[in-house]
Amino acid sequence: MDSFIKSIRHRMFMNKIELKEIILDQNRERKEEKLIEREVFSKIKDYAKNRFVIIISGIRRSGKSTLLSQIKNKYPGYYLNFDDDRLVNFKLENFQILYETLIEIYGEKNNFYFDEIQNIAGWERFVRRLHDEREKVFVTGSNASMLSRELGTHLTGRHLEMNLFPFSFREFLNFKEFSINKKSIYLTKEKAKIKKYFEEYLLEGGLPEYLKTNNKEYLKTLYDNILYRDIIVRYKLSNEKIIKELVYLAVTNIAKEISFNSMKKLLGFGSSTTVKEYFSYLENSFLIFLVPKFDYSLKKQVYSNKKVYVIDNGLAVNLGFRFSKDSGKLLENLVFVELKRKGREIFYYSNKHECDFVIRDKMKIKEAIQVCYEFNEENKKREIEGLVEAMENFKLKNGLILTYDQNEEFIFKKKNIKVISVWKWLLEE
Repeated sequence: MDSFIKSIRHRMFMNKIELKEIILDQNRERKEEKLIEREVFSKIKDYAKNRFVIIISGIRRSGKSTLLSQIKNKYPGYYLNFDDDRLVNFKLENFQILYETLIEIYGEKNNFYFDEIQNIAGWERFVRRLHDEREKVFVTGSNASMLSRELGTHLTGRHLEMNLFPFSFREFLNFKEFSINKKSIYLTKEKAKIKKYFEEYLLEGGLPEYLKTNNKEYLKTLYDNILYRDIIVRYKLSNEKIIKELVYLAVTNIAKEISFNSMKKLLGFGSSTTVKEYFSYLENSFLIFLVPKFDYSLKKQVYSNKKVYVIDNGLAVNLGFRFSKDSGKLLENLVFVELKRKGREIFYYSNKHECDFVIRDKMKIKEAIQVCYEFNEENKKREIEGLVEAMENFKLKNGLILTYDQNEEFIFKKKNIKVISVWKWLLEE
């Protein structure tokens, strides 16, 4: 009878010895590699001092674990990565055993670092308890919906969120060991190197592991992990083929308008509502984003066509979705990701003419931006008309046209328009 009870308890609770082995294995010292300090790291000092639970979210393999490790090096504490097959049976009730085991191994500490914690149902209850005990908790996750839903239930008003994106262009240059300062963009040799690196960044993107290996199979594996683990399994989707076709169409059409209804007809979905839900799954996994058309009517905004963008140009280029080098669309995608990284509220404008991005701050549109690979006689009229119409509509004095490598400034209809190369815009303070 005793052995039967022990057997049941073993199935219910993780064995403490097994848990200790996993903890020690994950925390053992490994060969040091050069780590790129992420731009968000500058916020950590303030974040570490406050009492909030810090949530770091972003696409898989964007560097969340590395960032967590860097924070832990500065503010030592307990660490565990739940994206580990040996923790597949870890349950909510195992957190107490985990807590005891961590104290046994390392003594008492006040900082907790949990990687991909959303894999454990009910995790927010344990984190809430730690918060109530005045412990500092950092957690990472790769699914926005799961995190926000769970946080909203038990950690409302007790957490701060940070989104981590693939490398910015500054971080990319740092990765390439290219040192940049305020004079670099004006010096001929330095500028030539920056432009060379920008061409690489435009096509390769900023996923750290891919940049280290340049192995296209890595991107395929990453995509499969996102598709299966973060979408198909998490949302219990039975039709694998249709979600793959949806992603294929979306990535093929980056920086273009799409409608849920046309996608429904094209792919054979039962309803456009289902298409909308599937896109929400893709957005929650940080793979694909939809930008709405700006309208003062929320209803019209919801039902309007959306423009589609991808989290990283490397994924867009290398997964077999691009039939040709569409530099203009890739450039626009790059600008979108940077605006998203900066936390901007992004829309597109469309009336008689079109403007790629209009940026809202609180209740007002504050910026209008056009993106084109080259600003020339063929497209000049179209680009200016779209930008100026948006500027007039939102009463803006200044407008911006971002190009691959052109810089000028002019007045049109009493509006000040700057043309700036994207690489220079990306390096602005």
